[in-house]
Amino acid sequence: MKDVLIKDFKEISESNIPFEDFKNSSFFITGATGLVGSLLAKALLFCNKEKGLNIKVNALVRNLEKAKALFADDLDDNALSFVIADLEKDEIDFEGSCDYIVHAAAITTSKTMVSNPVETIMTAVYGTDKVLSLAKNKRSKKVVYISSMEVYGQPDTSGKTTENDLGYIDITKVRSCYPEGKRICECLCTAYASQYDLDICVARLAQTFGAGTLPGENRVFAQFARSAMEGKDIVLHTTGESEGNYVYTADAVKAILLLLLKGERNKSYNVVNETTHTTIKAMAEMVAEKIANGKIKAVIDIPEDAAKLGYAPPVKMTLSGERLRNIGWDPIVDLPEAYERLIQWLK
Repeated sequence: MKDVLIKDFKEISESNIPFEDFKNSSFFITGATGLVGSLLAKALLFCNKEKGLNIKVNALVRNLEKAKALFADDLDDNALSFVIADLEKDEIDFEGSCDYIVHAAAITTSKTMVSNPVETIMTAVYGTDKVLSLAKNKRSKKVVYISSMEVYGQPDTSGKTTENDLGYIDITKVRSCYPEGKRICECLCTAYASQYDLDICVARLAQTFGAGTLPGENRVFAQFARSAMEGKDIVLHTTGESEGNYVYTADAVKAILLLLLKGERNKSYNVVNETTHTTIKAMAEMVAEKIANGKIKAVIDIPEDAAKLGYAPPVKMTLSGERLRNIGWDPIVDLPEAYERLIQWLK
């Protein structure tokens, strides 16, 4: 395991999360070959060894070979089991208990959202229904649904956007399949919690990146990092006016673990490091100046077919992380440090 990930997992292990409360528990994590799901599973396995928690991690994957490659360092760990299924097509079940569930599986590639909007919605809704049905049948202690800051759409607020400030989403736009899909899944969580007496809360993640980023990742943060590494100018395909809100991968994992233990039923929580708020253009300029030491620059070049690239519409939004901080979450990695650790990982 790379040093930068070990550093991240040690920070998680040494944080204020009451890991003793997880002793002898079982976990079910969907999207375990995705960024958030894989790091959550790996962090749990690391903390299990560090603290002797005697936990079991059931990781839902579609492709076993991909999972084995991603978890190569953990294949001999008896605490890890793979559950092989496609959430869109297959029913989900496995032997044993399931105390804690984190549903992190989702389509996250903008191009896929635009080219396959029906699949994007159906995977979200059908998959979430199956996961919540599993929670009902297993009588799980807690479910955390991984949502997105995109559920806010265009918020109508002049200050910081809190969990109650849902804004406008244009449902005539194809890419709205993603935020609308997330909204209906959050609503489904509320319905299951009410009808079947389940303890469910929602983590609305800001843009999450850092060490552990997967091969082939092509979102802007990865493009910016690669430009800095290769000494090439950062090319923006938009004006860069959209405001970004970010959180480092390990800080996001800490948030999810904390929500499993302290998240309030039927509550949603923004997972965002408020110090990272910036425009896309300003972030590109920061990477060029601070990360690449001024050897590259940020340039704007908007292609004629920009709409086909599937970028989210420009948003003016500053997320509030107060609700999550109030239950003890403390993000420690700022934007420059997140890029430094990401680049260390990519190298």
